[in-house]
Amino acid sequence: MAATQTAQLTTRRFDFLRLTVGLQTLTIFLQAVSSGLLLSTSYGETLHSAGARVMYGATMLYVLAAVLAWKPGGGSPRPVLHATGFLVLASVQVAVGIAHVPAVHLPLGVLMFGLSVLALVRR
Repeated sequence: MAATQTAQLTTRRFDFLRLTVGLQTLTIFLQAVSSGLLLSTSYGETLHSAGARVMYGATMLYVLAAVLAWKPGGGSPRPVLHATGFLVLASVQVAVGIAHVPAVHLPLGVLMFGLSVLALVRR
């Protein structure tokens, strides 16, 4: 009985982890869309700025989900390292975006999207 409840709890934690990776991937994709709007519309900058905050929040949620899947559930610490790496990349991405350095900002965004898709496929 206790083993079944533990297995169900662990499954829920890994489902939450998968959900957060999916949310992060979606927000990064929407940032790519809003960057196109940034170049072509007057409201693109506002949309891209708001999307950056949402993407950063999704990345922090991914870190939280990874810690919850690892620590109490006894899972691998690898997702925590991946999530922390994404948080570092997101922090650099925000800083470079604020500094208006598109030569770094754009390729880093593409890299983050690719890595997020890879993390999503692996979950």
